[in-house]
Amino acid sequence: MNETRKIAVTVNGTRYEETVPVRVTLADFIRHQLGLTGTHLGCEHGVCGACTILFDGRSARSCLMLAVQADGHDILTVEGIAPNADTLHPLQEAFRDNHGLQCGFCTPGILTTLIEFLRDNPDPTEQEVRIGISGNLCRCTGYQNIVIAALDAAKRLRSEDGRRKTDDR
Repeated sequence: MNETRKIAVTVNGTRYEETVPVRVTLADFIRHQLGLTGTHLGCEHGVCGACTILFDGRSARSCLMLAVQADGHDILTVEGIAPNADTLHPLQEAFRDNHGLQCGFCTPGILTTLIEFLRDNPDPTEQEVRIGISGNLCRCTGYQNIVIAALDAAKRLRSEDGRRKTDDR
């Protein structure tokens, strides 16, 4: 039985109306049907965090959800983090500048996790960052440069926010 459903979902600001098999995961839909391969699949049990996306602004494991559950919702993947094709997000800049990745497999999930974390906690301590990313497994870095990059990104985002508030006056 290959039952399908029509869904409407907004991914990275673009609305899609697609027909999906009812049993396809959100991760597979994002990767294979939409062609957004930045969302990675590691364990496919929700443990490693490689498939983390923002679902209505909150982190979620896309390997544990069905695409049909996303009907009517807003999703942000790693491809949607940068403001445009020519400009990196401050978090991406901080990862680049602080060598916050090695192989890069875990990076999309960590970045999306940190987007939410830094939005909710704009001035975190090192320990808070470590707790914030504790659901994302990295086999290469030892996490130290990821933490440094996250703290640097927080500083950049606070500075950027301060500039915006000054410009609004």
